[in-house]
This record gives sequence, C-alpha cells and structure tokens, in this order.
Amino acid sequence: MEIIIGLLIIAIGAFCQSSCYVPINKIKDWSWESYWIVQGVFAWLILPFLGALLAVPAGHSLGELFTADQSFNIWMTIFFGVLWGVGGLTFGLSMRYLGVALGQSIALGTCAGLGTIMGPVLLNIFFPEQKPLESLTFAVILGVVVTLLGIAIIGVAGSMKANSLSEEEKKAAVKDFNFPKGLAIALLAGFMSGCFNVGLEFGKSINFGELTDPMFRTLPATFLVTLGGFVTNAIYCFYQNQKNQTWGDYKKTAVWGNNLLFCALAGALWYSQFFGLSLGKGFLTSSPTLMTLSFCILMALNVVFSNVWGIILKEWKGCSQKTIAVLIVGIIVLIISSFLPQFI
Repeated sequence: MEIIIGLLIIAIGAFCQSSCYVPINKIKDWSWESYWIVQGVFAWLILPFLGALLAVPAGHSLGELFTADQSFNIWMTIFFGVLWGVGGLTFGLSMRYLGVALGQSIALGTCAGLGTIMGPVLLNIFFPEQKPLESLTFAVILGVVVTLLGIAIIGVAGSMKANSLSEEEKKAAVKDFNFPKGLAIALLAGFMSGCFNVGLEFGKSINFGELTDPMFRTLPATFLVTLGGFVTNAIYCFYQNQKNQTWGDYKKTAVWGNNLLFCALAGALWYSQFFGLSLGKGFLTSSPTLMTLSFCILMALNVVFSNVWGIILKEWKGCSQKTIAVLIVGIIVLIISSFLPQFI
C-alpha cells in the first residue's frame, strides 16, 4: 500500500509540473526573459529553500549541513545544477517549436533515461567504494528501456503529425512549429536536464540521516541543484534583458500584482514535482528498484500529463485517428513503465 501511495504522490507532482505553463499564459506585458527569471525566483530559490528547511530536525540549522566534510558533494551538486539550468533554458525552446505535448515528451523522455543511468555511472567514477552501479539492476534497466520505448512511440506520433498536417494547420496548433529544429533542441534539453538527477545523486548524503524524515531527505540536495540552475538562468535572462532592452519590464508597476501572482503559481506548480518526488520516495524505501527509478517515473508521468494538456490545448487537432491511436499507445506504455519494475 505504501508503494501505491508513493507513486500517487509522485504522479500528483508530475501533474502539477505539467500544468505550470498554464498560469504563464496569464502574464501581461512582460518579455519571456523577464517573467522566466521572476518565476524562477519562486521555483528555484524561495520554495526549494523552504522545502530544505523541512529536512532540518528541531535543535539544528540548515547551515550545519554545509560543512567542509561535505564540500565536494555540495559543489558537485551545484555544478550539475548549473548544467541542468542549460537544459531548463532549451526546454522552453523545445516547446516553442514542438508544442507542450511533443516538446515535453521528447525532452523529458531523454531526461528520464539519461538521468537515471548517468547518476550511478558518474557517482561510480568518484565513489566506487559505494558501488553505485549495483543499483542499475535488470529491473531498473528494463524500466528505463520501456520508458524510452513509450517516448519513441510518442515521437512517432509527432512525426506522423508533422507529415500529415499542412503548414497552416501546424501553425494553428503551434505557432512556430518546426519538427527538425525542435527535435534537436529537445534532445539537448533532455540530456542537460538529466543532470538534475545526477546532482541529486551527489547530494543524497546532504541531510541529517536518521534524524531527517525519509520524505524530506532529498530536499536539501534539491535546493542546491535548483540554486545552480538559477545562476545559469539568471545570467541568460539578464543578458537577454540587456540585449533586447527589456529592463523596463520590471518598472511596469501596473502589472506587477498580476504577474507576480501567476509567476508564483507557475513556480509553485513547477517545484511540486520535486517536492512530490521527495515525499513519494519516503514511501518507496522498501523497493530499491523504485527508489532508483523514481526520477525516471516522475519524468514519464510528466510526459503523460503534458500530452493530456496537449490534447486540451488542441495541439493534436486535425491529426488522423491513426496518429491519435499511436499517441495513446505511447501514453499507455509510459504508464506501464511506472509500475512494471515492481513486478520483476
């Protein structure tokens, strides 16, 4: 029963993440770079910091975790957060050219597979004595393969969509639709985004051990990863503010109330996925396979819900029944991938 609860919590977080781009559509009179960094203040700084505080037991402080003994893991966690930040930037571009459904499917699918594998592999380079490669069991590899299979099927549906619709129909669904360019960007975004899980692997010891509730143990590492990602995004967004002369966005006091509200909501929905991941893992401790696969499961469910939003937003409107059938098969395979390893 605990495993079902854990997976449901992760699923709720995935649904929230897949919904985070909806409130962004309500932001007024700000350029992309301005609202992106403002929502990032909530998504990557304020909320992760508050989440990390939940991992601190009574009588202790968060600062106690950041000691010289942990300095290597801390800096590696932040470093992979910086790399993940690149993935976050290109992630938005993938949806610009492919739409919410297809863009998230390819980017998150790549992120799910590579993120799950890269974590133990890179950790093994620095800490072979911990034998991290032992976590990559047959069941884990099978789960990753089935996830990638589901992503591939959805990718086929996307290709069928690109080939069947006229240019006018493509633009009606996704204004800047460009499958070749979007595919390349989505693959890059997925590869770099996979660094998030690598950061979590390096930071998994940054907590108070048995004094920290299992549901909150990954939250300090999550904060360090998002901190690194915030640095990357801030540099790029401020560069764009300077290049495009959009510093004036921050002076538009008439829209601050509205924009701050929806940026905060978008940031909260985005952070929910990793808050839910931490809570969910607290219920999966009896299954080492699902603990290792939890990041992959989160990304797979993100894809499922992003395609639900894609259908709601009519991004698949005008496609043939065959294309929709292939899409649905891909979604079903992804759902199966979340539970299959538990039965191996």
